[in-house]
Amino acid sequence: MTNETDRVVVVGAGPVGLTAALGLARRGIPIVLLTAESEPVKELRGSTFHPPTLDLLDEFGAVPRMIEMGLKAPTWQFRDRETGPVATFDLSLLAGDTNHPYRVQCEQWKLMRLLEEELRKVPGADIRFGHEVVAARQDGDSVTVVAKTDAQEVSIAGRYLIAADGAHSAVRQSLGIEFEGFTYPELFLIASTDFPFEETITDIAYVNYIADPFEWLVLLRVPELWRVLVPAPEGSNRAELLSDESLQGVLQRVVRRAESYNIAHRSLYHVHQKVAKNFRRGRVLLAGDAAHINNPLGGMGMNGGIQDAFNLVDKLAQIWAGGDDRSLDRYDRQRRTVAVEAVQQQTHRNRQIISERDPATRRDALDELRRIAADKASAREYMLRSSMIASMSRAAEIQ
Repeated sequence: MTNETDRVVVVGAGPVGLTAALGLARRGIPIVLLTAESEPVKELRGSTFHPPTLDLLDEFGAVPRMIEMGLKAPTWQFRDRETGPVATFDLSLLAGDTNHPYRVQCEQWKLMRLLEEELRKVPGADIRFGHEVVAARQDGDSVTVVAKTDAQEVSIAGRYLIAADGAHSAVRQSLGIEFEGFTYPELFLIASTDFPFEETITDIAYVNYIADPFEWLVLLRVPELWRVLVPAPEGSNRAELLSDESLQGVLQRVVRRAESYNIAHRSLYHVHQKVAKNFRRGRVLLAGDAAHINNPLGGMGMNGGIQDAFNLVDKLAQIWAGGDDRSLDRYDRQRRTVAVEAVQQQTHRNRQIISERDPATRRDALDELRRIAADKASAREYMLRSSMIASMSRAAEIQ
């Protein structure tokens, strides 16, 4: 194998791809990072970082800077739309389990900026924007991707490939890896506004999952904005849903006010619960949304992807040091298992709780949350799962 191909090709420059690229580069492993975008993406997507993810990001010295650019959230809530708080979970109960017993609310593009800055400081780090990867092939010694650029189609080879190219991963599709699961029947509609909801709903946390049988919602605080997420019927007219009239109605149902809301951001998307049948196919490793996608109720998607990346970095470092690449089969077992057992189940359960329409079932679910939050031992066990500490421990146990 030539020196030119003795590297890891990373496809995708989101938080997962950048984490993997930086982790590898810091360990002295050559990388080439490819992304279809012509410049760094700045969009309001993932914003919640859980304690174990923050523990991992300590390696890069990123957490203090993330807190400076974001918000530290020591608690989060389940609420009833009519009656208010149901259960407030205080993450300080996890102080013995993590160095960061809180969530950080920080838009993912801000972390991406930090990671890119650090990656550019590593001598030899190769970052290529405007490279849309459309296919991958491999043999016994290397893996090659085909990428489209403005000028031509190019082939780029490496020893291994990390595909962090999102839910529609061209790498995953080119290898014929099944993406198993389902799509929710409703759409998810988001409106972001600078209105200070905390001044009207005075007992609110920075992260709130709000139950309602007719229009459940998620209310998330990020610096300078509140993000409001509600469901919308799948057959609705998309332009109408995203219209000012529609979004004003959504926000007015949260807090009624005489003035119109300033809408800083709006989006509408389908939501899926899907997991790739394999996270490893020879020299190709899937990570992040390319490997698993889920609804955002719990903030586990981006966090799970970053945890994938660190798991892969450690295993590839062992291989570069002369270890057996069968450890990558363990990556598949570890990360796919927790994606199915923990992330998919927890996020789906969160949606069930806040969207339940049957009065008795709804009452029982909310009463159970009240009981859990009221008992410190039960609350800690619940938060070990909801914060993803338990799934990290579960993965570590898998051989």
